[in-house]
Amino acid sequence: MLNLERLRTLDALARHGSVSGAADGLHVTTSAVSQQMAKLEREVGQPLLAKNGRGVRLTDAGRLLADHAARIISQVELAQADVEAQRGCAVGELRIGAFPTAMRGLLPQALSTLRAGHPELRARVREEEPEESMAAVVRGDLDMALAIDWHNKRMPVPAELTRTHLLDDSVDIAVPAGHRLAGRTTEVSLAEFADDDWISWNEGQFCHEWLVYTLRGTGIEPRITHIAEEHHTQLAFVEAGLGVCVAPKLGRGPVPAGVRLLPVCDTVRRHVYAVWRADADRRPSIRAAVEALRQAAAGQP
Repeated sequence: MLNLERLRTLDALARHGSVSGAADGLHVTTSAVSQQMAKLEREVGQPLLAKNGRGVRLTDAGRLLADHAARIISQVELAQADVEAQRGCAVGELRIGAFPTAMRGLLPQALSTLRAGHPELRARVREEEPEESMAAVVRGDLDMALAIDWHNKRMPVPAELTRTHLLDDSVDIAVPAGHRLAGRTTEVSLAEFADDDWISWNEGQFCHEWLVYTLRGTGIEPRITHIAEEHHTQLAFVEAGLGVCVAPKLGRGPVPAGVRLLPVCDTVRRHVYAVWRADADRRPSIRAAVEALRQAAAGQP
């Protein structure tokens, strides 16, 4: 009889490509991963891992069993969803990942609604960028993720996931109080910032790539001089006169006194949505979370 937890370990190894990656994904030690794999090899009577430089790789038998493991785990999740649906109430644990502004602007109200309506459901949240949290949902490390894309640059959603739209989040351009456009009472165009320094997100992140893509689309070769992860940090740099930045409305909070927000005539906006595994679609906890998120989104200004 094959042990399900050992199959989960093999599946994590196949997805992450290393013992350390599997350990991080499963939230266990590398020693625990190695022990589980040694036991699984004894169960099947064949080597499943082979040395590959300083790391390991799956043998032919390992890849074959990993394919079966992925299907078995998916069937187990379907079974769990059906049992939960049969009971008809949201119970147990729900793991949610969300990007920073959604953590501030949506989740507090949504989690409060969930706690009031479903006291037996325990929600656990962690802050992650959309690409990371969606990958975690595919792996089974998270049950749901809040993600974004932009009106002119969509983020691909893996085929295994279902998504639902929550809201459209419009953005402004934040400029220092002494900026040449700070007193503008009408909308601005992105083309008017061709000579400005920009403060952006980390390179490689979807939002950074979007900003570069969008500015180049208006004929601007972006001059990104500072990188900051958090919007509030970006606004602090703007107040200091170090550049301009994009300022989404969701989860914005108080704006520094030395910053002016300018609406954009190009109607720059983000799409915010929730994603979860398609095979968990019938879980009452997923449905309850989606409804709570929709209520929180409807309350946004």
